[in-house]
Amino acid sequence: MSVDRHPFLQQILTNIENTGRQVCVGLDPDIELLPAGYDRSLLGVEDFLRSVIDCSHDLVVAYKPNISFFEAYGIDGLRVLERVIAYIPSYLPVILDAKRGDIGNTSRMQARFLFDSLNASATTLHPYMGEDSLTPFFEYTSKFHFVLGLTSNPGSADFELMEMKDGRPLYCHVLDKIVTWNDRYHNVGAVVGATQSLFKSIACQYPTLDFLVPGVGSQGGGYTDIVDCQSPRLGLLIVNVGRSILYASQQKPIAESVRKSILSL
Repeated sequence: MSVDRHPFLQQILTNIENTGRQVCVGLDPDIELLPAGYDRSLLGVEDFLRSVIDCSHDLVVAYKPNISFFEAYGIDGLRVLERVIAYIPSYLPVILDAKRGDIGNTSRMQARFLFDSLNASATTLHPYMGEDSLTPFFEYTSKFHFVLGLTSNPGSADFELMEMKDGRPLYCHVLDKIVTWNDRYHNVGAVVGATQSLFKSIACQYPTLDFLVPGVGSQGGGYTDIVDCQSPRLGLLIVNVGRSILYASQQKPIAESVRKSILSL
């Protein structure tokens, strides 16, 4: 049975078919961690990220820059982000990890910046201020939105795993709501962390939802454990891997080490 997919998801699916992988590379640059041979400056950051893209673009399905790693360097850092996004080949979607979500008029401005100014293909959103805080994003119908469901950090236990009156944890109620939003807007998925022992059961319980899956690599999640959950799901699993790919080499040139780290997944 054919499934009509959002253009973002269709491009991801095409890239999965072409590469045989479901890897999204997280672009989270830290000047202090740049491999030897790159200048420890914003110019060095940009040179480094271009090198990563050059040697990995045929092996991955998307890139996920985390906006905070660019905002930390001020306006010039955001200009680097803008140029890096423009440098990424057009067939590779850019998921701009921004974790936005605020009262409606504020969210509208956030969405305008991420999508109109930076030309992101998708972003990440906080759910806890409710639907009206996310509607301005969902109304960008050509863009895709991953709402935080169950995250990969230990602090997820503080709220996301809390048991509600019906005996189900809070994250289940959030995922239920994400299903409702996707039924209405057709461009909403969920962030579910690979480090969670619950991942397999969540993947089965929500088979039509598309997941962005952080936590593989340095955070301890296993790539094959995640992709083994893909079949027979209709929703796609996009597995983000960051530091273990980004800093696979300690010195320039980095291409061999970066490619090896992706292929070894």
